[in-house]
Amino acid sequence: MTVWHTWQEYKNTQQEVELPAHTAAHIPVTIRYVDVGTDQAGTILLMHGIPTWGFLYHAVIPTLVEAGYRVIAPDFLGHGWSDRRDRFDRSFQAQATMILALLKVLELPQVHVVGHDTGGAVALILGIEHPQVVNQLVISNSVCYDRFDDDMLDFGHPLRWKPRPIEDLVAALEESLAMGLARPERLTADFRAGMLAPWASEEGKLSLLRNASALNANQTMALVDRHGTISAPTMILWGMDDPWQKAADGQQLATEIPGALFKPIENASHWIPQDAPEEFTSALLKFLW
Repeated sequence: MTVWHTWQEYKNTQQEVELPAHTAAHIPVTIRYVDVGTDQAGTILLMHGIPTWGFLYHAVIPTLVEAGYRVIAPDFLGHGWSDRRDRFDRSFQAQATMILALLKVLELPQVHVVGHDTGGAVALILGIEHPQVVNQLVISNSVCYDRFDDDMLDFGHPLRWKPRPIEDLVAALEESLAMGLARPERLTADFRAGMLAPWASEEGKLSLLRNASALNANQTMALVDRHGTISAPTMILWGMDDPWQKAADGQQLATEIPGALFKPIENASHWIPQDAPEEFTSALLKFLW
């Protein structure tokens, strides 16, 4: 069974693909992703949010693989170790376009889609606008409606943040990591180091600022009157102690998506795949089974 003892081991497991121009962006872009397991039970696509990368799921992937799933966990454009050049859009729609291009390259016509944070917004876009690729849909502590974390929005002001040292950015991110975990022991040294590593350089800092500048409530509000068109079986999986994406948003989302199941995880906060990996994985497998 695939198990990673450090974030570097996880990074070394990632594969890289170049998506041709005009498939994910107007230029060719490189995407890093983990692709592990067999597809005996199906294929699960795990999408992270901001300011994380695929490593967010490192504690849940091994159990999913053991259960017979193939797991694809990409780093979004501008995130983690995917292309971070200052030359392309990072909006939710752009990320959805990238995911569609990646699935085409991997010859995956349909997958189980799991989205966390901004990855949840991308998952909603897939469920609404590209239902043919979504087998079952799981939305976890997602950006939705017009609720966005003020800290992340603040990073989106380049005139404010571009001149500041990397150390200031890292300190702000460290605070967010701690705030988003209900279980302090889950803020391990390796999780902290892994989450900070992509941003702890000038290139990484600028890429994070560009990612944050792409956060726009117009993109999520444009989905609201179409939540009811989602046809895939859907579970809203929510850490109930989230200081940013409130449980009420997840509960509302569950009432707007036909037949959606709301699954609360108590004593868990925003970074739920790290905060409560056993409960997260158990709920996911029970839903997909």
